[in-house]
Amino acid sequence: MDPKLASIIEQVKVDIITPTQQRDNARQLEEVSRSFISDTITVPTKEMFAYAIQTSLGDDVYNEPSTIALEAHIAKLTGKEAALFVSSGTMGNQLAIRTHLQQPPNSIICDIRAHINKYEAGGAAIHSGALQNALTPKNGHHLTLKDIEPHVVFGTDIHSAPTRIICLENTLDGTIMPQSDIIEIADFALKNGILMHLDGARLWHVAAETRTPIDELCAPFDSVSLCFSKGLGAPVGTCLVGPKEFIQKARWFRKIFGGGMRQTGVLAGSVAYALTHNFSLLPRVHALAKRLQAGLEELQVGILSPAETCMLFYDPSTIGIEYWEIIDRAAALPNPIGLTGSRLVIHIQTSPEAVEDFLSLIKTLKEEKAQAGIVPLAVNSNGMRNVYIRAARSSTPTR
Repeated sequence: MDPKLASIIEQVKVDIITPTQQRDNARQLEEVSRSFISDTITVPTKEMFAYAIQTSLGDDVYNEPSTIALEAHIAKLTGKEAALFVSSGTMGNQLAIRTHLQQPPNSIICDIRAHINKYEAGGAAIHSGALQNALTPKNGHHLTLKDIEPHVVFGTDIHSAPTRIICLENTLDGTIMPQSDIIEIADFALKNGILMHLDGARLWHVAAETRTPIDELCAPFDSVSLCFSKGLGAPVGTCLVGPKEFIQKARWFRKIFGGGMRQTGVLAGSVAYALTHNFSLLPRVHALAKRLQAGLEELQVGILSPAETCMLFYDPSTIGIEYWEIIDRAAALPNPIGLTGSRLVIHIQTSPEAVEDFLSLIKTLKEEKAQAGIVPLAVNSNGMRNVYIRAARSSTPTR
């Protein structure tokens, strides 16, 4: 072999598997089982991989049989004409908005807490030139038609951006939006020529908790984005569903966005395994989240948002504790617990022991505060509060 080529070949080589990889993976799975940070941290199992490697080897931009089969199943499951497999929930939402909106001026109505409003880097404005009209639900739980109707922009007034899409999210911060309110909003939208999109990243939880079929939950919407890498535990992936022509156009935009993928069969296989084996685990997840809430309430810890599905938000200031104190102590345990702030997320790989250890830690901290004569902070319960609080050390000592 030519020495120069041989040298380049040696430079290119890399081994990313460490000698202790299996042991490291086992430790990471243990860490995941004791983390309340998110349900995106779930990891694929050996059984999932074993199924996934049997899938087809096509190119998804051209023709990938296993991915096509998955898309057909999701379309049927949701009661829509077609589905498109994409890399993330954010891409699913942004493709939907861009495909629905022909050209500016346009505006979108959504909940102020919605993922498309807070956690998609202004994508609707960047990709679609759309104004987002983010509303605060008066009931503190979910948007209703009474919230939305006064803010819908009609007509051809050149000073305004007409409302083209109402984007809802279910679940939102783990809470379930009542289907009756969704239908009322959808009926209004249909009468007024407004499109409906659902960020259904965690819609699986709604189906499991309310025993409502997926197609029924999706029926009021023109398009829906469904995530597989959160509650279902697949490594990556989302499906966008809707009418056939809409999905064909979305496929085009997926390519423009740089989201066209190649050998996605193994990803589709992982999703198929998750749908078959992990969806049935969600009732157990919900029960564990409710156990966590009950344990916190027994300790007089404030609940900012209760455990309707897989997550809850809590306020430890009611017993004189700050979030950063809990985070530091949890990280220092012999078997650490992962936390970020007010949000506690339970997932299919959460250990029940982690829940009990977390409650035990809160009890210990409460007792320490009481012995030190710490007076809990007053809790402001007026109006709707931001329940999603990421911890930061306070310069003011807890009273």
